[in-house]
Amino acid sequence: MESEISTKRGLLIVGLIFVLSSTALGYVYMSFPKLQEDERQFLKLPLDIQDAKNLGRLLGSYKDLYYLQVLTGLFITYIFLQTFAIPGSIFLSILSGFLFPFPLALSLVCTCSAIGASLCYLLSSLVGRRLVQKYFPDKAKIWAETVSKHKDNLLNYMLFLRITPLLPNWFINLASPVVGVPMLPFTIGTFFGVAPPSFVAIQAGQTLNKLTSSSDAFSWNSVILLFIFALLSLVPVIFRRKIREKFE
Repeated sequence: MESEISTKRGLLIVGLIFVLSSTALGYVYMSFPKLQEDERQFLKLPLDIQDAKNLGRLLGSYKDLYYLQVLTGLFITYIFLQTFAIPGSIFLSILSGFLFPFPLALSLVCTCSAIGASLCYLLSSLVGRRLVQKYFPDKAKIWAETVSKHKDNLLNYMLFLRITPLLPNWFINLASPVVGVPMLPFTIGTFFGVAPPSFVAIQAGQTLNKLTSSSDAFSWNSVILLFIFALLSLVPVIFRRKIREKFE
C-alpha cells in the first residue's frame, strides 16, 4: 500500500512538472513578437527537416531585433523536449548552428542537454524505478549488479553512450536512475558526451537550407569520427583494468 501511494505521488509530481513546463513553453510562445498571418504556421516544434528550415528562416528574420527572445525560446524548448523525452532535439541542435555563432551554439546545446537530461533522470527516478522494480524485479536486480561492478568507470561509459548512436538519448535518460547510475557522472557525462555529435549537427546547421533530412547532418566520415571519440573515452577504463590485473 505504501509503495502504491508513493507511485501515485510520483505520478502526481510528474504531472505537475509537466503542467508547469508547458506553461513556461506557452509563455515563451505568447511573449514572442507579433507575427504576420503567413508566419504563424511556422512557429512550432520541428518534426522534420522542412519544419526546421521554415522555423530557421522565421527565427533568423527576427533574431537581430529580438535576440534574447529567440535565444531564450530555443533554450526553454530544448530543455522541455529533453525533460519529457520528446523527439525533435536534433532539429534544435541544427537550428542552433544556423542561428548562432558556433561557440555559443555548442555551449547552448551541451547545457540544455545536461539540464534537460538531468530533469528527465529525476522524473524517471520518481516513477520509473518503482515501476521497473514492481514489474521486472529480476531484471532490475541484474542491471543494478552490472552497474555496481562498473561503478568506478560510470563516467567513461556514460561518455561512450552519449557519443555513439547505439542507444537513443531518451532511453539513456529514463533508464539510468532505474539501473542505479548516480546523478553526478550522469550529468557530467551528458554535458561532455553530447559535444561531439552536437558539433556535427551544429556544423550541418550552417548549411541548413541544403539539407534534405536530419540524416544528412551525419556523413560516414562524421560517424566514423564519433566512434573514434567513443573508443577514446573507454581508453582510461582499459588502462585502469590492465594496471589492476598487473598488480593483482
